[in-house]
Amino acid sequence: QVQLVESGGGLVQAGGSLRLSCTASRNINSVNAMSWYRQAPGKERGLVATITSDGNINYANSVKGRFTISRDRTKNTITMYLQMNSLEPEDTAVYYCNAHVRVDIYDSDYWGQGTQVTVSS
Repeated sequence: QVQLVESGGGLVQAGGSLRLSCTASRNINSVNAMSWYRQAPGKERGLVATITSDGNINYANSVKGRFTISRDRTKNTITMYLQMNSLEPEDTAVYYCNAHVRVDIYDSDYWGQGTQVTVSS
Protein backbone atom coordinates (compact mmCIF):
# COMPACT_ATOMS: atom_id res chain seq x y z
CA GLN A 1 0.00 0.00 0.00
CA VAL A 2 0.98 3.61 -0.57
CA GLN A 3 0.97 5.97 2.40
CA LEU A 4 0.10 9.63 1.82
CA VAL A 5 0.66 12.48 4.26
CA GLU A 6 -0.60 15.98 3.49
CA SER A 7 0.28 19.36 4.91
CA GLY A 8 -0.05 23.05 4.17
CA GLY A 9 -3.69 24.04 4.45
CA GLY A 10 -4.92 27.07 6.35
CA LEU A 11 -6.80 30.35 6.30
CA VAL A 12 -5.91 33.03 3.78
CA GLN A 13 -7.51 36.19 2.44
CA ALA A 14 -8.76 36.39 -1.12
CA GLY A 15 -5.89 37.09 -3.48
CA GLY A 16 -3.42 35.32 -1.25
CA SER A 17 -1.37 32.16 -1.74
CA LEU A 18 -0.91 28.79 -0.11
CA ARG A 19 1.18 25.73 -0.91
CA LEU A 20 0.01 22.22 -0.20
CA SER A 21 2.32 19.24 0.07
CA CYS A 22 1.68 15.50 -0.12
CA THR A 23 4.37 12.92 0.51
CA ALA A 24 3.90 9.38 -0.76
CA SER A 25 5.89 6.50 0.70
CA ARG A 26 5.85 2.68 0.46
CA ASN A 27 5.52 0.98 -2.92
CA ILE A 28 5.97 4.27 -4.79
CA ASN A 29 7.33 2.53 -7.90
CA SER A 30 3.77 1.45 -8.68
CA VAL A 31 2.40 5.02 -8.58
CA ASN A 32 1.65 6.17 -12.12
CA ALA A 33 -0.14 9.44 -11.31
CA MET A 34 -0.81 11.74 -8.39
CA SER A 35 -3.60 14.24 -8.13
CA TRP A 36 -5.21 16.87 -5.96
CA TYR A 37 -8.95 16.78 -5.41
CA ARG A 38 -11.13 19.09 -3.39
CA GLN A 39 -14.52 18.91 -1.75
CA ALA A 40 -16.50 21.93 -0.65
CA PRO A 41 -19.40 21.64 1.81
CA GLY A 42 -22.45 20.17 0.12
CA LYS A 43 -20.58 19.40 -3.09
CA GLU A 44 -19.00 16.34 -4.62
CA ARG A 45 -15.27 15.79 -4.60
CA GLY A 46 -13.74 17.10 -7.81
CA LEU A 47 -10.39 16.90 -9.56
CA VAL A 48 -8.13 19.95 -9.26
CA ALA A 49 -4.90 18.84 -10.95
CA THR A 50 -3.01 15.70 -11.98
CA ILE A 51 0.64 14.96 -12.64
CA THR A 52 1.64 11.63 -14.16
CA SER A 53 4.83 9.67 -13.63
CA ASP A 54 6.13 10.86 -17.01
CA GLY A 55 5.37 14.48 -16.19
CA ASN A 56 2.09 15.14 -17.98
CA ILE A 57 -0.05 17.72 -16.20
CA ASN A 58 -3.72 18.58 -16.33
CA TYR A 59 -5.76 21.19 -14.49
CA ALA A 60 -9.41 21.82 -13.87
CA ASN A 61 -10.54 24.86 -15.86
CA SER A 62 -11.40 26.71 -12.67
CA VAL A 63 -7.78 26.74 -11.48
CA LYS A 64 -5.83 27.12 -14.72
CA GLY A 65 -3.40 30.01 -14.53
CA ARG A 66 -3.67 30.22 -10.74
CA PHE A 67 -2.57 26.80 -9.44
CA THR A 68 0.62 24.90 -10.23
CA ILE A 69 1.19 21.22 -9.56
CA SER A 70 4.69 19.80 -9.28
CA ARG A 71 6.52 16.87 -7.79
CA ASP A 72 9.90 15.81 -6.44
CA ARG A 73 11.07 12.23 -6.23
CA THR A 74 13.69 10.62 -4.05
CA LYS A 75 14.58 6.96 -3.78
CA ASN A 76 11.84 6.28 -1.23
CA THR A 77 9.34 9.12 -1.53
CA ILE A 78 7.39 11.23 -3.96
CA THR A 79 6.38 14.68 -2.77
CA MET A 80 3.68 16.45 -4.72
CA TYR A 81 2.98 20.16 -4.35
CA LEU A 82 0.11 22.41 -5.21
CA GLN A 83 1.04 26.09 -5.35
CA MET A 84 -2.19 28.07 -5.15
CA ASN A 85 -2.08 31.76 -6.09
CA SER A 86 -4.81 34.38 -6.49
CA LEU A 87 -7.04 32.37 -4.20
CA GLU A 88 -10.76 33.03 -4.29
CA PRO A 89 -13.47 32.26 -1.72
CA GLU A 90 -14.74 29.63 -4.16
CA ASP A 91 -11.50 27.71 -3.60
CA THR A 92 -12.52 27.01 -0.01
CA ALA A 93 -12.65 23.23 0.44
CA VAL A 94 -10.96 20.23 1.94
CA TYR A 95 -8.12 19.29 -0.39
CA TYR A 96 -7.22 15.62 -0.79
CA CYS A 97 -4.10 14.05 -2.21
CA ASN A 98 -4.58 11.00 -4.42
CA ALA A 99 -2.15 8.39 -5.69
CA HIS A 100 -3.20 6.17 -8.58
CA VAL A 101 -1.45 2.82 -8.60
CA ARG A 102 -1.27 0.25 -11.35
CA VAL A 103 0.12 -3.22 -10.74
CA ASP A 104 -0.23 -5.52 -13.76
CA ILE A 105 -3.86 -5.01 -14.78
CA TYR A 106 -5.05 -3.85 -11.37
CA ASP A 107 -5.74 -0.22 -10.48
CA SER A 108 -6.00 1.18 -6.98
CA ASP A 109 -6.43 4.62 -5.50
CA TYR A 110 -5.02 5.86 -2.23
CA TRP A 111 -6.05 9.03 -0.42
CA GLY A 112 -4.49 11.43 2.02
CA GLN A 113 -6.26 12.58 5.15
CA GLY A 114 -7.33 15.90 3.66
CA THR A 115 -6.34 19.44 4.55
CA GLN A 116 -8.68 22.40 4.96
CA VAL A 117 -8.19 25.48 2.82
CA THR A 118 -10.33 28.48 3.73
CA VAL A 119 -10.28 31.67 1.68
CA SER A 120 -11.94 34.69 3.24
CA SER A 121 -13.41 37.52 1.19
